[in-house]
Amino acid sequence: MGLKKFLGILRSMSALIWITTIIFGLSMAAGWFSTGAIQSLLVNQLDQLGEVAQGLQQSDNAQLSFFVFIFLNNAIKCVLVIFLGAAFGIFPLLFITINGMVIGFLVHMVAASGTVSLYDLIVKGLLPHGIIELPVLVIACAYGLRFGGMVWSSITGAISGERSTRRDWPTFMRETGNMSLWVVVLLFIAAVIESTVTYSLLGG
Repeated sequence: MGLKKFLGILRSMSALIWITTIIFGLSMAAGWFSTGAIQSLLVNQLDQLGEVAQGLQQSDNAQLSFFVFIFLNNAIKCVLVIFLGAAFGIFPLLFITINGMVIGFLVHMVAASGTVSLYDLIVKGLLPHGIIELPVLVIACAYGLRFGGMVWSSITGAISGERSTRRDWPTFMRETGNMSLWVVVLLFIAAVIESTVTYSLLGG
């Protein structure tokens, strides 16, 4: 799980990372301006997160509970989205879009309500851990899209009689393992920050 290998994988998929970043940004904008059924869906997502947060807050060790939940929730979802990208990249697209819309809607809702300043939400609530967590989310989804592209290339190669992609699969799966490990490590660091620094800045 060498860092050099991980960085090399990132360089090789820079175009996909940029594409995923753009989709994420557009999704945030869509969440900001959402109305009707989409807005109801996003409200439901935030309500579910709020209920989970309340339950964790009432546990004997709230910070530890937050850490365990945040880490496992993010790590499992991001690793899954990498491998579920095999379904032609559909799940990574949905995952990055939904997460972007939820964040965009949340920021808009806070700005409209005036109950919490945007400074507190972004600088204290999102930035400390988000500086790691959000790029990892984008990277995981971008790699999921790459997985989908690999599957598509294999299918089209099999139809046309080419065998080059078949030989590429062992290397690709080793890279996928490396990517998954680094995603988990980085999300562990982000979860530590979110359950300590972010938790403290927002007043526990």
